[in-house]
Amino acid sequence: MDNITLGIVGVVVLIIIFLLRMPVGFAMAFVGLIGFSIVVTPAAGMNLVARDFFDIFSSYSLTVIPMFTLMGCIASESGMSRRLYDAGYVLFSKFPGGLALATVIGCAGFAAINGSTSATAAAMGKVCIPEMKRYKYDDSIATGIVAAAGTLGIMIPPSTIFIVYGILTEQSIGKLFIAGVLPGLLIAVLLMAAVAIICTRNPRMAPAGEASTFKEKMEALTGIIEMLFLFCFVILGLFFGWFSPTQAGAAGVGGAILIGLITRTLTWAGFINALKDSVRVTCFVMIIVAGATVFGHFIAITTIPMMLTDWVSALPLPPVAIMGIVIIIYMIGGCFMDSLALITLTIPIFYPVVLAMGFDPIWFGVIIVLVTEIGVITPPVGLNVYVIKGIAPDVQLETIFKGIAPFLAALAVGAIILLAFPQIATFLPSLATY
Repeated sequence: MDNITLGIVGVVVLIIIFLLRMPVGFAMAFVGLIGFSIVVTPAAGMNLVARDFFDIFSSYSLTVIPMFTLMGCIASESGMSRRLYDAGYVLFSKFPGGLALATVIGCAGFAAINGSTSATAAAMGKVCIPEMKRYKYDDSIATGIVAAAGTLGIMIPPSTIFIVYGILTEQSIGKLFIAGVLPGLLIAVLLMAAVAIICTRNPRMAPAGEASTFKEKMEALTGIIEMLFLFCFVILGLFFGWFSPTQAGAAGVGGAILIGLITRTLTWAGFINALKDSVRVTCFVMIIVAGATVFGHFIAITTIPMMLTDWVSALPLPPVAIMGIVIIIYMIGGCFMDSLALITLTIPIFYPVVLAMGFDPIWFGVIIVLVTEIGVITPPVGLNVYVIKGIAPDVQLETIFKGIAPFLAALAVGAIILLAFPQIATFLPSLATY
């Protein structure tokens, strides 16, 4: 068996192992070890695993993961998600679909201090879905908007996917974070536009709530101010080069703790829970990155990336058409695989192709995150859908997927806009002072 055939077999075996629910990081490390051992020697394979795992777990750049994860956990334990939603509720409740609009605002705000789709969907779903049901919202829109808006957790920085992408491609994590700001706001606006269209066509699906006074609106803004302060503190610090991504995460942790103490919403028990959750999430992500590194070395030694680059370069198609094919592959893959698994599996294969075609790697990172957003709400896997199903067990999966359909269209429009106007993703990073 030649190396290229062995590499293809390795990818197929890995996908099968994923479907059998073996943990992603261990699966990639296992296939990478076996494949590298076959191509070189078993001793070289064992040395590869030991070296890659040591390099990943001793890497300073990876300390950005626990810092931003802890910031999001502390913010969640401090009740910021509830206050964000309350602010959106007061501002938009009198409009048809107002609670759904508030959900988008709450998810966007919580994404700015979190970094995970499932965590954003879970945190906001517990708050938003009971309120929308209370106001007689149709189950499809109530669950669908939370699942869709929860995807903002990996676009609006800080983002776990951006961190993993930056590590795998050796791109600046700080610039990737900044690059996600405008696309994240664009997606939020498109989701809100989808809500408006739904309510225009059928107002009974999302009836208006109670109107609020001017005083109530002003009081509700305090729920936005604390999140806005934390987000601007971290992102502006990165933008102007005041601190590195890891330092930004640490500063964000300090800011989240300070806000929790000032508002008296962060308890000792909540702080301990935040520490436990951040350790669990950090270990999960780092194991995946380490396993992906081993697998990436195996794929590299099979020469598949180089072969694919040469093949794509020879196609009689413009680069935009080839990028469209890559995006379709990611969208199909997202239907069956977890977002982190999909990215760590495919980046070693497609990234050299993207560079060979002359695309901006920062822009490509944003595109990959957006396509991954689509994947986490697309059947049959649709991780966010199952998160919402756990929060609303009385709602059928078919109903949730039905409610997601118009928001999938909104995300698809966002992908087309970013393809047509890549400056949306590259403008802010080009202004960064570092």
